[in-house]
Amino acid sequence: MKPLAGGLPCFLTFGLWLGLLLLCSWGCPGSAAPRSPPEKIAVIGAGIGGTSAAYYLRQKFGKDVKIDVFEKGEVGGRLATLTMQGQEYESGGSIIHPLNLHMKRFVKDLGLSAVQSPSGLVGVYNGETLVYEESSWFIINMIKLIWYYGFQSLRMHMWVEDILDKFMSLFKRIYRYQSHDYAFSSVEKLLHSLGGDDFLGLFNRSLLETLQKAGFSEKFLDEIITPVMRVNYGQTMNINGFVGAVSMSCTDPGLWAVKGGNKLVCSRLLQASKSNLISGSVMSIEEKTRTKQTGNPTKVYEVVYQTGPEIHSDFYDIVLVATPLNQKMSNITFLNFDPPIEEFHQYYEPLVTTLIKGQLNSTVFSSRALDEFDLGTILTTDNPDLFINSIGLVSSVEENNNPQPKVERAHVWKVFSAGPLTKEQILKLFVSYDYAVKQSWLAYPHYTPPEKCPSTILHDQLYYLNGIEFAASAMEMSAVAGYNAALLAYHRWNGHTHMIDQEDLYEKLKTEL
Repeated sequence: MKPLAGGLPCFLTFGLWLGLLLLCSWGCPGSAAPRSPPEKIAVIGAGIGGTSAAYYLRQKFGKDVKIDVFEKGEVGGRLATLTMQGQEYESGGSIIHPLNLHMKRFVKDLGLSAVQSPSGLVGVYNGETLVYEESSWFIINMIKLIWYYGFQSLRMHMWVEDILDKFMSLFKRIYRYQSHDYAFSSVEKLLHSLGGDDFLGLFNRSLLETLQKAGFSEKFLDEIITPVMRVNYGQTMNINGFVGAVSMSCTDPGLWAVKGGNKLVCSRLLQASKSNLISGSVMSIEEKTRTKQTGNPTKVYEVVYQTGPEIHSDFYDIVLVATPLNQKMSNITFLNFDPPIEEFHQYYEPLVTTLIKGQLNSTVFSSRALDEFDLGTILTTDNPDLFINSIGLVSSVEENNNPQPKVERAHVWKVFSAGPLTKEQILKLFVSYDYAVKQSWLAYPHYTPPEKCPSTILHDQLYYLNGIEFAASAMEMSAVAGYNAALLAYHRWNGHTHMIDQEDLYEKLKTEL
């Protein structure tokens, strides 16, 4: 037989190739038969993090794995609505940035539609007077800002745009990593993969320190930047620089929400994941050894939960905790782990959302006549005598308009405050009102840089999603965490160590593509 170009006869080459193929399929290192998929997975929490995790777990592990999602409240978690006179209004996470690609993809893939968020005129109140009022004329706004603050507003716009450009460039990386199935074992490693030590530096210093070093005046920071922090995170400029930049991005145009309520994303993700919803409160998680049908002892997790007055338990191969490990929010006990699972004393900021239908008493904020008051949103400075963070006109989740204040009829206003409003406080804000409904939240972490994010891997197959909130609390961040946790669980279950915490991943993907 004629030899091939390399010298071996072709029949010998074929035989050698076949033998090597068979040998590798049976005994080559790293070629072990794939592990059987888990039988059951538990996801604790049906907010955006938990439901997105369930959605991606189904995609990775396939149709035969049973996924139970536990939720003691309503599906959506801190994405929720309040009902007033048959109309629903956002009471939790309300706005989505146009660059949030996970949320945009969910809306498209799940058959939902978007509405633009209202964008009326904004004023800033310091407890005595309006220190700044927007005009409907752009040029007048520019003149006002320059007159009051010099060119600092222009510098701030450029600073925010620069930060957002950097963030978007970095977030494109995580979208790309996740599209190629790469995962990270901690929040810090995920963030470091995006921008290295410089990026992590934003978490270790306050927004106030960051902007003071950039040369912004105290007056500008107090009257323009602090009010934005108060409406978005209920805190001052002592939050970390990354959260502050996320908050400033909410001043961008093009903000949107999901028609019918942002919580619909969660219910649709849950439906698409074909998960089983258990309406109950998880009480404890404990590692157990259990003999399965194969006859081999296997490590599993026993989840004990309460539905109504009844206590139940079930066993799971993988557990994802997608609710804050705060005693007032979840109060889950981890039993008999060796070593013990770290206890998290995470403090979450209280926030009360109050919807009020009435006629605003504009004389509280301005000396102008009621029929001349045209502000749709009033933000506040950091004055301890103020009992509200903000007040603004809102539309129902089905509407797509920008309501304007009119003296002849009542409107629905949303008030954010650190505590419940008294009747006397409501009557100070409104000439008269017809209805008032409220919802209390532990809304977001209390940010005190330098930040330390809780562990993502609590135990062998036990994961925690909400640590990412200590980088920044936002819908898109939770969606990123849900996807990452699903990928992490999948790769660790199957021993795919090369898909976790890869160094220089961005350069590697550029080379491969």
